[in-house]
Amino acid sequence: MEIEPQIAYLAGPATLPRQNGELVFNAPWEGRAFGLALALRSHRPYRWDEFQRNLETEMAAAGPADAGSRYYERWVAALERLLEDGSLVTRSELDVRTREYLDGLREEVF
Repeated sequence: MEIEPQIAYLAGPATLPRQNGELVFNAPWEGRAFGLALALRSHRPYRWDEFQRNLETEMAAAGPADAGSRYYERWVAALERLLEDGSLVTRSELDVRTREYLDGLREEVF
């Protein structure tokens, strides 16, 4: 899957973690979170600049102590907020699905 330039080369605090020019994922869930945002984007339910603003807000809220170590946690929070704001999913639905995964009631489908 080719990544759109506006996504692949986010600027500022939203810049994707890279090493030697390649995206860096420290755990499998991080890559899945990234892929989920791209998959949803490919169906165009939201504008990428809206997601980027949410991500920048999340990064700013984390403050300098985070130093990007929890980047994909911020990524997921930004995506969740975007989906909620766009009425694509409710907080209650997100909470239910999160609990189901944590309790082992749902298998990963990625």
